[in-house]
Amino acid sequence: MSNPRTLRWQIITVATLFAGYTGYYVCRSNLSVTATQLEEELTGNGLTNDPIGLLGSVSVLCYALGKSSNGVLGDFLGGRLLFLLGMVVSVVCTVVFGLASGLIAFVVVLAVNRYFQSMGWVGMVKVSSCWFPVAVQARVMGVLSLSYLVGDAFARLYLGLFLTAGLGWRGVFFVAAGTLAVLALASAVLLKSSPRDVGAEEPPVNPDNVFGQAGESHRPESLRGLLLPLLGNLVFWLSCVLSFGLTLIRETFNLWTPKYLKVVGGLEHGTAAMASALFPLVGAVSALAVGAAGDALRGRHGRIVFPALLLLTGVLGLFATVPLEGRPLTALAFLAAVSFFLIGPYSLFGGVIALQLGGKRGSSAASGLIDSVGYLGGILAGRGVGELVDRFGWQTSFGGLAGVAALSAGAAAVYWVAQEFRPHGAGQRTCP
Repeated sequence: MSNPRTLRWQIITVATLFAGYTGYYVCRSNLSVTATQLEEELTGNGLTNDPIGLLGSVSVLCYALGKSSNGVLGDFLGGRLLFLLGMVVSVVCTVVFGLASGLIAFVVVLAVNRYFQSMGWVGMVKVSSCWFPVAVQARVMGVLSLSYLVGDAFARLYLGLFLTAGLGWRGVFFVAAGTLAVLALASAVLLKSSPRDVGAEEPPVNPDNVFGQAGESHRPESLRGLLLPLLGNLVFWLSCVLSFGLTLIRETFNLWTPKYLKVVGGLEHGTAAMASALFPLVGAVSALAVGAAGDALRGRHGRIVFPALLLLTGVLGLFATVPLEGRPLTALAFLAAVSFFLIGPYSLFGGVIALQLGGKRGSSAASGLIDSVGYLGGILAGRGVGELVDRFGWQTSFGGLAGVAALSAGAAAVYWVAQEFRPHGAGQRTCP
């Protein structure tokens, strides 16, 4: 049990990380919320190809590159510094984007923004590895996962209101930047790297981390010593494969849901933007449920992930076969089901599983590398899915996502078996 002082600071840490990462999403979901207006401006200037798909793919590529490099950097420099630095640069980039014009300028500014935004999650994982004991890490990471789920929903509702009020896409970007700036100032005051910074003791490291007893140390001694134990671990590679498939599906819904609800469901711009908040809101419930179940099962997450992905495959199959033109309520019901079976499993791999693998020594790198592979899959959600929809329609595109979900379920079955036959404390074992 934590003493009252440690518990108080753990609550402050969770609240600060939660609010700060919610702010990150206000400066991320603004692209999806304003996508139709931005697309109209760009196509009105003579661009006939899919500019929003291009922006989506470029931003995800830079985010993926940032996840890996900044994840490694976080283990050497510390999580607090990365978390705050990413917020400051994102504020500046969001303001510059709102002042810019032309596709090239938009691509460059968005690329820089997303690279530095990748510091947020890996910084948060690194801080969490020092603050919370193993017995509650899945629940804590489930709560912190709400920061991007509720943050996404909040951003869509919050910014959608300004859009509906006629502010315009540039004004929405300035509102987003101001919101994150306020949260960055609060985080700079309240966020501490470790319980040691407030005179408290740190909890022991997860015994299943790949570094063994060395996982107790905050800083790796070398890049080789940080990466080799991770790259030689079977569960790490299975986590990367699953992250690839699940991120592709998640990013597709994150980017295209407002447009889908407008084009297929028949909703107006602002209404479609606000209705798309259902996806992260249901995902928040899923993340909490999976976090609680993960602690109850003592980290045997394969028992949760495999059946969830089987059900996800079935729901995506319904999206691919049931006509939904002019049926927004049915589309929203299917959307909620996809979110419930997808987001909970998705939230595990860059969060609590990264903590299990990396301990205090390599949690940032583990999270960053797993998420980086995932976002390489997410690149296809932009230009790739956009072209697929243009050529073959929405239903065929959902059929492709159902295939991705089925392959991910196969990887989840292997992951499940690997977990069940791994004895406690054997996280340092490498691939045969």
